[in-house]
Amino acid sequence: MAAARYTREKSSIVVIGLSVHTAPVEMREKLAIPEAQWPQAIVELCTLNHIEEAAVLSTCNRTEIYVVALSQHRGVREVTDWMSKRSGIPVSELCQHRFILYNKDATHHLFEVSAGLDSLVLGEGQILAQVKQVVRVGQGVSGFDRKISGLFKHAISVGKRVRTETDISSGAISVSSAAVELALMKLPEPSFADLRVLVVGAGKMGKLVIKHLLAKGCKNMVVVNRSEEKVSAIREELKDIEIIYKPLSDMHKCAAEADVIFTSTASENPLFLKKNVEVLPPADKKIGWRLFIDISVPRNVGTCVSELETAWVYNVDDLKEVVEANKEERLQKAMEAQSIILEELKQFEAWKDSLETVPTIKKLRAYAERIRAAEMDKCLSKMGEDLPKKKKGAIYDLSMGIVNKLLHGPMQHLRCDGNGNKSRSLDEIIENMHALNRKLRFEPFMFGEDD
Repeated sequence: MAAARYTREKSSIVVIGLSVHTAPVEMREKLAIPEAQWPQAIVELCTLNHIEEAAVLSTCNRTEIYVVALSQHRGVREVTDWMSKRSGIPVSELCQHRFILYNKDATHHLFEVSAGLDSLVLGEGQILAQVKQVVRVGQGVSGFDRKISGLFKHAISVGKRVRTETDISSGAISVSSAAVELALMKLPEPSFADLRVLVVGAGKMGKLVIKHLLAKGCKNMVVVNRSEEKVSAIREELKDIEIIYKPLSDMHKCAAEADVIFTSTASENPLFLKKNVEVLPPADKKIGWRLFIDISVPRNVGTCVSELETAWVYNVDDLKEVVEANKEERLQKAMEAQSIILEELKQFEAWKDSLETVPTIKKLRAYAERIRAAEMDKCLSKMGEDLPKKKKGAIYDLSMGIVNKLLHGPMQHLRCDGNGNKSRSLDEIIENMHALNRKLRFEPFMFGEDD
């Protein structure tokens, strides 16, 4: 539980993270948190002394920890120590590559992430689905509470609005399409027409790789996956190409018959090591070596494979070469998106600030309830012990009705729906809160030691 002495301190939203812009893939893969482990990570983070709420966003390009911290500096230190223990990376090394943002800056960053403005591929759409997944996974998890869930839900709205009102995603390449383009750039002849291609993994990234390979004229494709179900669904969708399915147990056998290999699985351990690749027969004579394009984090192809003269290995960080050529034409669209983000940022900050009134609302209702209960007890004691249950119920309903009607006006003046209250500004709502608190400070019955 958070230290009691900080319970009256205003909490802060903080993000501590490493991304493709700040840290190499070697470090990011150690910090990567599989989606299945996000709930446990949230629970662990919220056991730290100064962390109230938490969320995890971990993709091939980033691992970011969002928290509501009772103390900024103590919270950052605790989360950094947690990241270090989990990954095995020394704190000193983490500090060289991490970024830390607070409150408005943290919110602005997540909105940019959701809109695709912070992606390696500017405007790519997959990140919005990943932000949505944070909310889906967080539902019902202790620690994924009001502020953090509100932050991510608003970020989803921002991502949708940017894509609807700008054409930043128009012509944008994805990580998967960039991987296919990179392969073409590295081949002696930029064509897949006569090459044997192996795709390992038929998840979201693998499916996109398959689609882009088809668009680039690939005719010979084998897909290795744990089960055939996803591959069958892709076959059904892409009727213009024959996709051969092979189980994971046949992966190295399939690699022996492939010239270009794309990997995109969630495996935490490398699927291809030097000992697996050095025994493979030579690739097609046209290229002279076997090409590995690994877009997984953690990586599916071990770094040792790069030592072989017969294999060329590229990972997600190498996609920058492709991305830069596509980036300039979308910078103007990014500026348009920023104006939307700034507008949405004001709305979110207004909603977050309005949460300050929640404790006052609770205390006001508790104050009214104590008076109601005391007065009702006095009334019932005067009416005698033999008062029928039905009449007691009527008196209770009467007392509750009076209290609710009396509280209705003050409550309305303290509430904000987060979308901009048209009748009252946030400043007015906060002033109402302060005025009520000043008034109630003179009511000793209101604030006992337990408040």
